[in-house]
Amino acid sequence: LAAMDACGIDMQVLSLSALTFAAIQGERDTRQAILMARRANDYLAEQVRKHPDRFAGFAALPLQAPNVATDELERAVTQLGFKGALVNGHTNGEYLDERKFWSVWERAGQLGVPIYLHPADSPGDQMKIYEGYPGLRSAVWNWTVETATHALRIICSGVFDAFPHATMLLGHMGEALPYTLRRIDDGWKGIPQRKQLQHLPSYYVKNNVFITTSGNCSTEAFICSLLAVGADHILFSADYPYAQLDGMVQFVETAPISEIDREKICHGNAERLLKLP
Repeated sequence: LAAMDACGIDMQVLSLSALTFAAIQGERDTRQAILMARRANDYLAEQVRKHPDRFAGFAALPLQAPNVATDELERAVTQLGFKGALVNGHTNGEYLDERKFWSVWERAGQLGVPIYLHPADSPGDQMKIYEGYPGLRSAVWNWTVETATHALRIICSGVFDAFPHATMLLGHMGEALPYTLRRIDDGWKGIPQRKQLQHLPSYYVKNNVFITTSGNCSTEAFICSLLAVGADHILFSADYPYAQLDGMVQFVETAPISEIDREKICHGNAERLLKLP
């Protein structure tokens, strides 16, 4: 709260994340994952209740049991007052495009809340490409590639055709997807074995995906994102505690954008998407 006050941040949406072990997504014991998610959500709800004008929450989900995760999302939103859920990457090598997870997307769409896809390491069998180059892992490169690929799997699976009201949040200026939309579309059109979607992949990035500024103080990336998806689909986020609040605040407050767009990005879009006061 002191850090928020020092930077002029009125409201912060809190969530459970753990980069090394992917938080609940890395738990092998399904029963333990369910207990962990409920415990984490109940604890977070207590903190939000202490400062309801300053904090809101994203739920943790035990995706090892998709039906339980779906019900936990509903409990978190309807009983605990949460604004959506945050998922830390794959769940033991399983991705959110798989059919068994579609009930989570369906329920999120019905509840009108987003799923925030947070980075995590790729599964171990996919890390060979980084052998000898440990500096390319984590935030330098692997998390971007892993999260962008996960997001594209979700988009290309047809999830948003089936549940058009479902929404996904991506951090770090969209995990590089805004920069590559044209190339993705052009390549997608040339794949004869592609799944049948109602639109090209870029449509879903521009309509079902919202991106945040978290941890990416790049003016070039910011302008690219504005041009690619529009100011209505970008939300300010600081990636705290992994990034310092003051640096992210200064970045967005001095970015070369219009004041109308700045108002949307700093608070208006979050108020609309997350139904914040």
